[in-house]
Amino acid sequence: MLRGLIKGDNVFVPTTALRVAVRNDIDVAALLVTEQGRVRGDADIVFHGAPAHPSGAVRLSAGEDGTVWLDADLAGVEEAVTGVLVVASTEEGALRDVRGLSVEVIGPDGATVVGYEVTDAGGETAMVLAELYRRSGGWKFRAVGQGYVDGLVGLAADHGVEVPEEAPEVTPEEAPEEAPEEALPEPEETLPEPRAPRAPEALPGAFKDAVPPAQIPARVPPVPAAAPAPLPVPDWPYDHLFEPHTLEGSGNDVLAVEGLPPGPVLVDLAVQTEGHTAVWTLTPGNKEEDLLVNSTKKDWRGRLLAVVPLDGRLRLKLSAAGPWHARVLPLAAARRLTEDALESWGPEVLLHTGEATDVAFHYRGDSNFIVDSYVLTGHKDPAKLPESRYPYINEIGRRREALPVPSGTILVHVQRADGPWRARLKQPSAAVSWLRRVRD
Repeated sequence: MLRGLIKGDNVFVPTTALRVAVRNDIDVAALLVTEQGRVRGDADIVFHGAPAHPSGAVRLSAGEDGTVWLDADLAGVEEAVTGVLVVASTEEGALRDVRGLSVEVIGPDGATVVGYEVTDAGGETAMVLAELYRRSGGWKFRAVGQGYVDGLVGLAADHGVEVPEEAPEVTPEEAPEEAPEEALPEPEETLPEPRAPRAPEALPGAFKDAVPPAQIPARVPPVPAAAPAPLPVPDWPYDHLFEPHTLEGSGNDVLAVEGLPPGPVLVDLAVQTEGHTAVWTLTPGNKEEDLLVNSTKKDWRGRLLAVVPLDGRLRLKLSAAGPWHARVLPLAAARRLTEDALESWGPEVLLHTGEATDVAFHYRGDSNFIVDSYVLTGHKDPAKLPESRYPYINEIGRRREALPVPSGTILVHVQRADGPWRARLKQPSAAVSWLRRVRD
């Protein structure tokens, strides 16, 4: 139990570098506000996609056990800023469902200065938990506990954050006749030449819909034929597109496909199981080589990155105690990273094209989460993957990370993930990124 305040209480705190711990496993942000209680702009929103204020005085980081840390150097806060609001919000459910929701202020010596435990949360989905604010030449902490049933949108509007309006959806009947080229083709047609390098759908229809199945289908429908498609991005080294190969079976087996172009491919795999799932690559001598999957999760699924040898024969050893379904796809079927949230489960291969930016990951599993990447720009050998960067995420348990990717064409490889996760490119506007998920 925190030595603490009740809702509405306030107390002076030292004007120094303090750490604010927010528990328990909830989204946290900080708003730096003026004496009018409003932010001056997007830069005054500190959240996991923009974890540091430009002044350096307020920073956000994720800790273990669902704790989020807000570091506030009160002596370094700009004079125009009169308050730092500690904000919490939920992605699912209401705040009353969050057990142990609390705020604890810790001094430089590691001792607790003050705390506040939220005990009366209701159906709200966003709340100003607490506030650090200037008073009489010093700083005070107030236990606020002000909730918003309308979530971050209502909270943001109260504090001067400009909420962008979503463009209205246009039904087919309302689509302008003078711009037919914008209409999406049917899945079996060839997509038109993309207007910009980052066009996310520059793939044959048979490939663009090839996402990891949520369950094992009872019967696999035939894959429609697809005409040759333009390359998905400039300087794409893996231009050998092919129709997906579908495999089905039950129990231990070898997944074997011949006649593939040498080089990297994707393997969608879903297994109905109550026990262990493992996948290895096999050498020409039929020996296990690289371990791609080692999981005890029920009903495992994911998308694997494998490399077809020069003889065009892909062979993977599967150890599983249940029915399974697999599809071998060209690398061009990799899902595109955009500024919209991409939801997935298990291993995955993602494609980024464009300028240098950050990818924000939110992993909700309880085991290893490993991500590495490959720079395809300038790569000349279609039979191989480029040199991998050192894995830039290698963690265990729930994580929030905002990580850099360089400019160009980059494969982002979620190598290990036994659980759900989401990823999105960091928005140029902090306010847009912070508020976007309320519209997802």
